[in-house]
Amino acid sequence: MSDRYAMSVDVGGTFTDFVLFDVQAGTTAAFHKVLTDAERPARAVIRGWREILEMAGATSAQVDYAVHSTTIVTNAIVERRGVKTALLTTRGFRDVLEIGIEQIYDIYDLFAPYPPPLIPRELRREVDERVTRDGDVIARLDEAQVRGLVAELVAGGVESIAVSLMHAYRNPEHERRIGQIIQEEQPEITVSLSSRVAPLIGEYERTSTVAADAYVKPLLRRYITDLLQQLRDLGFQHELYMMLSSGGISTAEAAIDFPIRLLESGPAAGAFAASHYGRLTGHDDVLSLDMGGTTAKACLIEGGTPGQSHMLEADRVHRFKPGSGLPIMAPTIDLIEIGAGGGSIAHLNNLGLLNVGPQSAESNPGPACYDLGGEQPTVTDANVVLGYLDPGYFLGGRMTLNAAKARQAIETYAAEALRIDPVAAAWGVHSIVNENMAQAARTHLIERNRDPRDAAIVAFGGAGPAHAVEVARILGITQVVVPLGAGVASAIGALTAPMSLPFARSYMTLLHETDWSLVDRLYAEMRDEAARAFAGIAGREQVQYQLAAEMRFAGQYHELRVDLPQDAASGDAVERIEEAFRAGYTEVYGRAPSNLTPEVLNWHLTAELPRAAFRLAEAEQHEGDHRQALKGERPVYFVEPERGYQPTPVYDRYRLDPGAAFNGPAIIEEQEATIVVPPGCAVTIDGYRNVVISLNGREQSA
Repeated sequence: MSDRYAMSVDVGGTFTDFVLFDVQAGTTAAFHKVLTDAERPARAVIRGWREILEMAGATSAQVDYAVHSTTIVTNAIVERRGVKTALLTTRGFRDVLEIGIEQIYDIYDLFAPYPPPLIPRELRREVDERVTRDGDVIARLDEAQVRGLVAELVAGGVESIAVSLMHAYRNPEHERRIGQIIQEEQPEITVSLSSRVAPLIGEYERTSTVAADAYVKPLLRRYITDLLQQLRDLGFQHELYMMLSSGGISTAEAAIDFPIRLLESGPAAGAFAASHYGRLTGHDDVLSLDMGGTTAKACLIEGGTPGQSHMLEADRVHRFKPGSGLPIMAPTIDLIEIGAGGGSIAHLNNLGLLNVGPQSAESNPGPACYDLGGEQPTVTDANVVLGYLDPGYFLGGRMTLNAAKARQAIETYAAEALRIDPVAAAWGVHSIVNENMAQAARTHLIERNRDPRDAAIVAFGGAGPAHAVEVARILGITQVVVPLGAGVASAIGALTAPMSLPFARSYMTLLHETDWSLVDRLYAEMRDEAARAFAGIAGREQVQYQLAAEMRFAGQYHELRVDLPQDAASGDAVERIEEAFRAGYTEVYGRAPSNLTPEVLNWHLTAELPRAAFRLAEAEQHEGDHRQALKGERPVYFVEPERGYQPTPVYDRYRLDPGAAFNGPAIIEEQEATIVVPPGCAVTIDGYRNVVISLNGREQSA
C-alpha cells in the first residue's frame, strides 16, 4: 500500500537513530540504529534509511512523512567548521561580538575566557547608516559603500554574510536593502539578516545569533540539498521536515532559511518523546532523562508540555557556567545538558580522583569495547565489565563488543592508578556518571522551584535505561518509565511533535502604557510570515496561534514568559495579562511585589499545525507470563542486598506482553538499549508495552 509509513531520523554524536511507523496500523514497523558518520553524516542517514526499509519489507515510495533532526549546526559551531563568514554592522559597532555585555561569568576569575567570535575582526565591516531606538532614520544607508564592501569580502573568499544594524528590530529597512544589494551583486552568497533571524532587542545577543546563523547556513543548505537528492534517488517523493530547537517541525526550506533554529533539534525531539510517554502512562509531570552516546539531557515536563526558553548558549567554555558561551536568541526547549553518555571517558583529575566526562570517545574511535581503536575507558566499557551489557547482543547482535578490551581499559587507566579492583573501578565509573546526571537534574528542577520527588522519570537514549533507576534512587523518585524503542526515542519524539514555527518581535513598554495598535500590527506581521511559511501545506484558516510575552517588573533584569489570551492585541485583556504575570511570578519566586509596574519586552507568536504522525494503539491487557520472555541468566554486579555479582534473569523486551509483572533483579534487552532493574524494584508492562519500574518494590497492576 502506498503512503503508509512515517519515517524519523535523528543524527546524534555517536549513533544515528531511525523509526519507521506504520500509520495505518498504529504500530512501529521497525527501529534501527547505525554509527554516525562524523565526516559525512548524510552517508549514515542513507545507509540506515535503506536498512530499516529492508527490515520492514517496505520501499521509500511508501514513506508519506519524514522528519529529521540533526547535530550538523551544533557540531559546526562547536568544532568551528562553518564557512568563511563576514559581518556588516553600523559604524562604531564592529567589536560588539567581543565586547559582549561586559559581564564576568565567574566572579572568582577576572580572566575567565570566552569562546572566540565566529567572525574574526578582519571580516567585520562597518557601514554608514543610523536608526534611532524608535525606528526613525537619522542617517540614510550608503548603498555605494555597501556594494564596495561586498565586492571586497567576496574577493577575499567569504561565502556568507551576516547583517546586524543598530535598532534593526524596530526598523529593518536598511538591513533589507543590504540584503537586496548582496543578492544583486553576489547572488551565490548566503545572507542572514538580524531583523529576520532574531528581531529582538539586545545588540550583542542579536548579533551573536545572526553571526551563528550565517556561519552554518551554506553547510546546512548543502547537507539538506544533497540528502534530499539521494532520498529522491531512492524513491522518496514527499517533503522532508526538520525538527526545531523549539520542539516544532518545519519544512526543509524553512530550516535552510533559519538554520540556527536547529541548534538543539535532537534534544527537543527527546523532550517531546518524554511528554508523549508521560501522558500515555498518566503522568503530566515527568523528568525526561535522555542519555545517548555523547551527552545526557534532562528536561522537566509540566502539564504534559516541555518548558521553553527564548535564549540558549552554544560552545560554552565551561559547561555549567552560564555566560561562558555564545548567546543564541532562538526559542528552545528548556533543558540541561551534560557530558555524560555511554562514550564519556573516565579519567583521573589533578587530585588523583576519578572523573567521568565531559570528554567523549563518540563514534570514532568509540569506547574501547567497540574495538575500533579507542583505548580509554568509558561508561560503556564499565557497563560491560559490570555485566549490564551483553557483548554478543549490542545493537541486537549486529555489533559485538570486546569485553576483554573493556576490562583492560578500566584496569589500565583507572584501577591501577587507584589501586583498586577493576570491578570496583567500573562500579565507580557507573556511580559517578549517575551522580553527575542526578546533580544536573536536581539543579534543573530546583532552579524551577520543583521537588524532584513529585515527578516520574521517562528514560531513553541508548544508555539511559541502564542508568535510570539509580538516578531515580538518588533523586528520591519512585517510578521510572522506559518506552519500547527507548534507544531511538528521540526519533519517536519527532513524530509526536506538531508542525510549528516560532516568531517574535521586540517592543519594550510598560504594560499599562502599551500602544495596542502597534502590538496588533506586530502580531499581524507574524501571522503573515507564518502564512507564507505554511503556504502549500495548509491554508491560513487551518493554522492555530499561541500568543506569549516576556515580562518583568520595571527595573528588573530577568524576564518571565507569560501566555497571552487570543484577544491580547486588542488591549481589552490588560488586567488578565497582569494577573497571569503576577501569578507566574509568584509561582517562580514565591511572591510578587505589589508596588512595582509590569513591563513587556518581547511579543511572541507560535504558529502550529497539529499533525502528529505517531499515534500508538493500546493493546488489551491481561495477566501475562513474563517467563516466556526469559532468555537466560548471567552474573550482574549490584550493591544490594550485598555487593557483588548476582545471578540475574535476562528478558527479551519484545516478548514481554502487556500485563506481565515481575521483581528485580533483572536485565531487559532490546536491540537499541538495555534496561537494568536492580534488586528491590518491581516491573510491570502496560498496554503500550512501556516498562514501568517501581522503586518501592511493590508490583503494580499494568
